[in-house]
Amino acid sequence: MLQGGRVPRGELTAEALWYVGPGRAEIRQERVSPLAEGMVRVRARYGGISRGTEALIAAGKVPSSEYPRMRTPYMGGSFPFPVKCGYSTVGRVEAGPDRLVGRDVFALHPHQTVFDVPVDAALPVPRDVPISRAVLAANMETALNATWDADPLPSGPIAVVGAGVVGALVGFLCAQERGAQVTLIDINPARAELARALRLNFATPDDAPVDCELVVHASADPRGLATALDIAGDEATILEMSWYGMGSVPVPLGGAFHSRRLKVVSSQVGKVAPSRRATTSHRQRLQQAIELLADARLDALLMPAVPFYELPERLSNILGPKSGVLCQLIAYP
Repeated sequence: MLQGGRVPRGELTAEALWYVGPGRAEIRQERVSPLAEGMVRVRARYGGISRGTEALIAAGKVPSSEYPRMRTPYMGGSFPFPVKCGYSTVGRVEAGPDRLVGRDVFALHPHQTVFDVPVDAALPVPRDVPISRAVLAANMETALNATWDADPLPSGPIAVVGAGVVGALVGFLCAQERGAQVTLIDINPARAELARALRLNFATPDDAPVDCELVVHASADPRGLATALDIAGDEATILEMSWYGMGSVPVPLGGAFHSRRLKVVSSQVGKVAPSRRATTSHRQRLQQAIELLADARLDALLMPAVPFYELPERLSNILGPKSGVLCQLIAYP
Protein backbone atom coordinates (compact mmCIF):
# COMPACT_ATOMS: atom_id res chain seq x y z
CA MET A 1 0.00 0.00 0.00
CA LEU A 2 1.02 3.59 -0.49
CA GLN A 3 2.11 5.52 2.54
CA GLY A 4 -0.98 6.76 4.32
CA GLY A 5 -3.22 4.37 2.38
CA ARG A 6 -4.69 7.19 0.27
CA VAL A 7 -5.92 5.07 -2.62
CA PRO A 8 -9.25 6.13 -4.15
CA ARG A 9 -11.74 3.38 -4.92
CA GLY A 10 -13.39 2.84 -8.27
CA GLU A 11 -12.68 4.52 -11.54
CA LEU A 12 -12.57 8.17 -12.48
CA THR A 13 -13.28 9.82 -15.81
CA ALA A 14 -10.75 12.30 -17.15
CA GLU A 15 -10.81 14.48 -20.25
CA ALA A 16 -7.83 14.93 -22.55
CA LEU A 17 -6.94 16.90 -25.66
CA TRP A 18 -6.25 14.76 -28.74
CA TYR A 19 -4.90 15.85 -32.12
CA VAL A 20 -7.07 13.89 -34.55
CA GLY A 21 -6.11 15.21 -37.99
CA PRO A 22 -4.23 18.06 -39.69
CA GLY A 23 -5.34 21.19 -37.87
CA ARG A 24 -8.04 19.36 -35.91
CA ALA A 25 -8.25 18.56 -32.20
CA GLU A 26 -10.94 17.33 -29.85
CA ILE A 27 -11.46 16.63 -26.17
CA ARG A 28 -12.04 12.97 -25.36
CA GLN A 29 -13.16 11.24 -22.20
CA GLU A 30 -11.08 8.38 -20.85
CA ARG A 31 -11.01 6.26 -17.74
CA VAL A 32 -8.49 6.68 -14.98
CA SER A 33 -7.98 3.30 -13.34
CA PRO A 34 -7.70 2.84 -9.56
CA LEU A 35 -4.46 4.35 -8.30
CA ALA A 36 -1.62 1.83 -8.33
CA GLU A 37 1.14 1.54 -5.79
CA GLY A 38 4.00 3.94 -6.39
CA MET A 39 1.78 6.43 -8.25
CA VAL A 40 0.24 9.81 -7.47
CA ARG A 41 -3.03 11.21 -8.78
CA VAL A 42 -2.82 14.78 -10.06
CA ARG A 43 -5.67 17.15 -10.89
CA ALA A 44 -4.43 19.66 -13.45
CA ARG A 45 -4.54 23.35 -12.62
CA TYR A 46 -2.43 24.95 -15.37
CA GLY A 47 -0.81 23.73 -18.54
CA GLY A 48 1.38 25.17 -21.25
CA ILE A 49 1.43 24.66 -25.00
CA SER A 50 4.80 24.27 -26.69
CA ARG A 51 3.99 26.12 -29.91
CA GLY A 52 6.88 24.90 -32.03
CA THR A 53 6.58 21.20 -31.25
CA GLU A 54 2.80 21.07 -31.03
CA ALA A 55 2.34 23.02 -34.27
CA LEU A 56 4.34 20.35 -36.10
CA ILE A 57 2.34 17.59 -34.41
CA ALA A 58 -0.99 19.28 -35.14
CA ALA A 59 -0.02 19.61 -38.79
CA GLY A 60 1.04 15.95 -39.01
CA LYS A 61 4.62 16.92 -39.87
CA VAL A 62 6.52 14.61 -37.53
CA PRO A 63 8.86 12.54 -39.75
CA SER A 64 8.23 8.79 -39.52
CA SER A 65 11.90 8.31 -38.65
CA GLU A 66 11.33 10.36 -35.48
CA TYR A 67 8.14 8.68 -34.26
CA PRO A 68 9.90 6.75 -31.44
CA ARG A 69 12.02 9.70 -30.29
CA MET A 70 9.10 12.13 -30.41
CA ARG A 71 6.96 10.11 -28.04
CA THR A 72 6.47 12.22 -24.93
CA PRO A 73 5.98 10.67 -21.48
CA TYR A 74 2.45 9.22 -21.11
CA MET A 75 1.55 10.05 -24.69
CA GLY A 76 -1.57 8.35 -26.03
CA GLY A 77 -2.22 7.07 -29.53
CA SER A 78 0.44 7.10 -32.22
CA PHE A 79 1.80 9.44 -34.87
CA PRO A 80 0.61 10.95 -37.03
CA PHE A 81 -3.00 10.78 -35.69
CA PRO A 82 -4.81 10.44 -33.39
CA VAL A 83 -2.35 11.39 -30.70
CA LYS A 84 -2.57 12.75 -27.15
CA CYS A 85 0.56 14.74 -26.49
CA GLY A 86 1.97 17.70 -24.58
CA TYR A 87 4.52 17.88 -21.81
CA SER A 88 3.78 20.75 -19.47
CA THR A 89 1.21 20.41 -16.70
CA VAL A 90 1.04 21.73 -13.16
CA GLY A 91 -1.53 20.21 -10.83
CA ARG A 92 -2.39 19.35 -7.26
CA VAL A 93 -1.81 15.87 -5.88
CA GLU A 94 -5.11 14.37 -4.77
CA ALA A 95 -3.92 10.92 -3.75
CA GLY A 96 -0.63 9.23 -3.03
CA PRO A 97 2.03 9.52 -0.33
CA ASP A 98 1.10 11.88 2.50
CA ARG A 99 4.17 14.04 1.83
CA LEU A 100 2.76 14.93 -1.61
CA VAL A 101 -1.01 15.06 -1.07
CA GLY A 102 -2.11 18.68 -1.37
CA ARG A 103 1.16 19.77 -3.00
CA ASP A 104 1.35 21.42 -6.39
CA VAL A 105 3.61 19.48 -8.73
CA PHE A 106 4.97 19.73 -12.26
CA ALA A 107 4.69 16.73 -14.57
CA LEU A 108 5.68 16.05 -18.17
CA HIS A 109 2.18 14.97 -19.08
CA PRO A 110 -0.21 15.61 -21.99
CA HIS A 111 -3.10 18.04 -21.66
CA GLN A 112 -5.53 16.18 -19.38
CA THR A 113 -7.75 17.10 -16.44
CA VAL A 114 -6.78 14.23 -14.11
CA PHE A 115 -3.94 11.73 -14.47
CA ASP A 116 -1.68 9.33 -12.60
CA VAL A 117 2.13 9.37 -12.79
CA PRO A 118 4.88 7.64 -10.81
CA VAL A 119 5.85 9.43 -7.61
CA ASP A 120 9.28 10.30 -9.03
CA ALA A 121 7.68 11.91 -12.09
CA ALA A 122 5.82 14.52 -10.00
CA LEU A 123 8.20 17.30 -9.03
CA PRO A 124 6.97 19.61 -6.24
CA VAL A 125 6.79 23.25 -7.30
CA PRO A 126 8.94 25.43 -5.01
CA ARG A 127 7.02 27.81 -2.77
CA ASP A 128 8.57 30.85 -4.47
CA VAL A 129 7.44 29.80 -7.98
CA PRO A 130 3.81 30.63 -8.90
CA ILE A 131 2.06 27.61 -10.36
CA SER A 132 1.19 29.47 -13.56
CA ARG A 133 4.88 30.24 -14.16
CA ALA A 134 5.85 26.68 -13.31
CA VAL A 135 4.45 25.51 -16.67
CA LEU A 136 7.64 26.92 -18.18
CA ALA A 137 9.66 24.15 -16.53
CA ALA A 138 9.93 21.98 -19.66
CA ASN A 139 11.03 24.95 -21.78
CA MET A 140 13.49 26.03 -19.11
CA GLU A 141 14.89 22.51 -19.01
CA THR A 142 15.50 22.68 -22.77
CA ALA A 143 17.18 26.07 -22.41
CA LEU A 144 19.30 24.90 -19.49
CA ASN A 145 20.49 21.88 -21.44
CA ALA A 146 21.44 24.21 -24.31
CA THR A 147 23.65 26.32 -22.07
CA TRP A 148 25.34 23.11 -20.93
CA ASP A 149 25.81 22.06 -24.57
CA ALA A 150 27.53 25.41 -25.17
CA ASP A 151 29.79 24.88 -22.16
CA PRO A 152 31.80 26.83 -21.39
CA LEU A 153 29.66 29.89 -21.95
CA PRO A 154 31.71 32.82 -23.23
CA SER A 155 31.85 36.01 -21.21
CA GLY A 156 31.67 38.24 -24.28
CA PRO A 157 29.04 38.88 -26.98
CA ILE A 158 26.34 36.22 -27.31
CA ALA A 159 23.42 36.33 -29.74
CA VAL A 160 20.19 34.33 -29.72
CA VAL A 161 18.39 34.27 -33.08
CA GLY A 162 14.69 33.65 -32.55
CA ALA A 163 12.96 35.28 -29.58
CA GLY A 164 10.40 32.58 -28.89
CA VAL A 165 10.03 31.00 -25.47
CA VAL A 166 13.08 28.73 -25.67
CA GLY A 167 15.26 31.35 -27.33
CA ALA A 168 14.31 33.95 -24.74
CA LEU A 169 15.02 31.52 -21.91
CA VAL A 170 18.43 30.67 -23.36
CA GLY A 171 19.21 34.38 -23.53
CA PHE A 172 18.00 34.83 -19.95
CA LEU A 173 20.32 32.05 -18.73
CA CYS A 174 23.31 33.18 -20.78
CA ALA A 175 22.97 36.66 -19.30
CA GLN A 176 23.70 35.18 -15.87
CA GLU A 177 27.29 34.58 -17.00
CA ARG A 178 29.50 37.34 -15.70
CA GLY A 179 30.55 39.69 -18.49
CA ALA A 180 28.14 38.21 -21.05
CA GLN A 181 26.52 40.67 -23.47
CA VAL A 182 23.39 38.95 -24.74
CA THR A 183 21.28 40.14 -27.68
CA LEU A 184 17.94 38.65 -28.70
CA ILE A 185 17.45 38.81 -32.47
CA ASP A 186 14.05 38.51 -34.13
CA ILE A 187 12.31 39.68 -37.28
CA ASN A 188 9.40 40.88 -35.12
CA PRO A 189 10.33 44.27 -33.65
CA ALA A 190 7.64 43.80 -30.99
CA ARG A 191 9.95 41.25 -29.35
CA ALA A 192 12.00 44.22 -28.15
CA GLU A 193 9.51 44.57 -25.30
CA LEU A 194 10.21 40.99 -24.24
CA ALA A 195 13.95 41.61 -24.37
CA ARG A 196 13.56 44.67 -22.16
CA ALA A 197 11.50 42.69 -19.65
CA LEU A 198 14.30 40.10 -19.45
CA ARG A 199 17.00 42.83 -19.38
CA LEU A 200 18.53 41.71 -22.63
CA ASN A 201 19.58 43.66 -25.70
CA PHE A 202 17.44 43.40 -28.83
CA ALA A 203 18.07 43.72 -32.55
CA THR A 204 16.42 42.83 -35.83
CA PRO A 205 18.56 40.78 -38.25
CA ASP A 206 19.59 43.90 -40.17
CA ASP A 207 20.98 45.49 -37.00
CA ALA A 208 22.37 42.36 -35.34
CA PRO A 209 25.77 42.56 -33.65
CA VAL A 210 28.63 40.78 -35.42
CA ASP A 211 31.64 38.77 -34.24
CA CYS A 212 29.64 37.00 -31.54
CA GLU A 213 31.49 34.33 -29.59
CA LEU A 214 28.36 32.18 -29.36
CA VAL A 215 25.24 32.28 -31.50
CA VAL A 216 22.19 30.24 -30.52
CA HIS A 217 19.69 29.61 -33.30
CA ALA A 218 16.10 28.99 -32.18
CA SER A 219 13.93 30.54 -34.90
CA ALA A 220 13.08 27.29 -36.78
CA ASP A 221 13.58 29.26 -40.00
CA PRO A 222 16.50 28.70 -42.43
CA ARG A 223 16.87 32.46 -42.77
CA GLY A 224 17.55 32.61 -39.05
CA LEU A 225 20.27 30.00 -39.39
CA ALA A 226 21.85 32.05 -42.19
CA THR A 227 21.81 35.08 -39.88
CA ALA A 228 23.41 33.04 -37.12
CA LEU A 229 26.26 31.96 -39.40
CA ASP A 230 26.72 35.49 -40.67
CA ILE A 231 27.09 37.17 -37.27
CA ALA A 232 29.33 34.56 -35.64
CA GLY A 233 32.90 35.56 -34.95
CA ASP A 234 35.95 33.59 -36.05
CA GLU A 235 36.05 30.10 -34.51
CA ALA A 236 32.70 30.74 -32.83
CA THR A 237 30.04 28.11 -32.09
CA ILE A 238 26.58 28.20 -33.63
CA LEU A 239 24.29 26.18 -31.38
CA GLU A 240 21.36 24.88 -33.45
CA MET A 241 18.22 24.36 -31.35
CA SER A 242 15.61 24.51 -34.11
CA TRP A 243 13.81 21.37 -35.21
CA TYR A 244 12.33 21.45 -38.68
CA GLY A 245 10.23 18.29 -38.69
CA MET A 246 9.97 17.05 -42.28
CA GLY A 247 11.54 20.19 -43.67
CA SER A 248 14.72 20.23 -45.74
CA VAL A 249 16.89 23.16 -44.68
CA PRO A 250 19.53 24.89 -46.83
CA VAL A 251 22.64 25.77 -44.85
CA PRO A 252 25.00 28.42 -46.34
CA LEU A 253 28.35 26.74 -45.79
CA GLY A 254 30.11 28.47 -48.66
CA GLY A 255 32.01 31.74 -48.59
CA ALA A 256 34.13 32.18 -45.48
CA PHE A 257 32.50 29.41 -43.42
CA HIS A 258 35.58 27.17 -43.47
CA SER A 259 38.22 29.88 -43.35
CA ARG A 260 36.53 31.35 -40.27
CA ARG A 261 36.54 27.86 -38.71
CA LEU A 262 32.94 28.06 -37.53
CA LYS A 263 31.43 25.19 -35.62
CA VAL A 264 27.75 24.16 -35.83
CA VAL A 265 26.56 22.07 -32.88
CA SER A 266 23.11 20.59 -32.30
CA SER A 267 21.31 20.75 -28.97
CA GLN A 268 18.32 18.64 -27.96
CA VAL A 269 16.76 17.98 -24.58
CA GLY A 270 16.27 14.22 -24.99
CA LYS A 271 19.67 13.55 -23.42
CA VAL A 272 21.49 15.45 -20.69
CA ALA A 273 24.33 17.46 -22.21
CA PRO A 274 27.61 15.50 -22.29
CA SER A 275 29.30 18.01 -20.00
CA ARG A 276 26.84 17.15 -17.18
CA ARG A 277 25.70 13.64 -18.06
CA ALA A 278 27.95 11.85 -15.57
CA THR A 279 26.73 13.89 -12.61
CA THR A 280 23.16 15.01 -13.46
CA SER A 281 20.06 12.87 -14.00
CA HIS A 282 17.03 13.92 -16.05
CA ARG A 283 15.09 14.49 -12.83
CA GLN A 284 17.87 16.62 -11.33
CA ARG A 285 18.03 18.70 -14.49
CA LEU A 286 14.26 19.28 -14.43
CA GLN A 287 14.35 20.13 -10.73
CA GLN A 288 17.05 22.73 -11.38
CA ALA A 289 14.97 24.15 -14.22
CA ILE A 290 11.94 24.56 -11.96
CA GLU A 291 14.01 26.35 -9.34
CA LEU A 292 15.26 28.79 -11.98
CA LEU A 293 11.66 29.96 -12.52
CA ALA A 294 11.61 31.97 -9.29
CA ASP A 295 12.46 35.15 -11.24
CA ALA A 296 9.30 37.25 -11.79
CA ARG A 297 10.69 38.65 -15.06
CA LEU A 298 9.78 35.35 -16.70
CA ASP A 299 6.07 36.17 -16.47
CA ALA A 300 6.66 38.20 -19.65
CA LEU A 301 6.64 34.87 -21.53
CA LEU A 302 3.14 33.88 -20.40
CA MET A 303 0.02 34.58 -22.41
CA PRO A 304 -3.38 34.97 -20.67
CA ALA A 305 -4.85 31.56 -19.90
CA VAL A 306 -7.27 29.84 -22.28
CA PRO A 307 -9.91 27.58 -20.67
CA PHE A 308 -9.14 23.93 -21.34
CA TYR A 309 -12.51 23.24 -22.95
CA GLU A 310 -11.98 26.03 -25.51
CA LEU A 311 -8.74 24.58 -26.87
CA PRO A 312 -10.16 22.70 -29.89
CA GLU A 313 -11.66 25.92 -31.28
CA ARG A 314 -8.71 28.16 -30.43
CA LEU A 315 -5.69 26.01 -31.24
CA SER A 316 -5.48 27.09 -34.88
CA ASN A 317 -4.98 30.69 -33.78
CA ILE A 318 -2.61 29.77 -30.96
CA LEU A 319 -0.41 27.60 -33.17
CA GLY A 320 -0.54 29.84 -36.24
CA PRO A 321 2.86 31.14 -37.42
CA LYS A 322 1.75 34.76 -37.12
CA SER A 323 -0.07 34.48 -33.79
CA GLY A 324 2.68 36.13 -31.76
CA VAL A 325 1.90 33.77 -28.89
CA LEU A 326 4.77 32.87 -26.60
CA CYS A 327 3.81 30.36 -23.88
CA GLN A 328 0.07 29.81 -24.06
CA LEU A 329 -1.32 29.04 -20.62
CA ILE A 330 -4.15 26.55 -20.23
CA ALA A 331 -6.51 26.98 -17.27
CA TYR A 332 -8.19 23.78 -16.07
CA PRO A 333 -11.61 23.80 -14.36
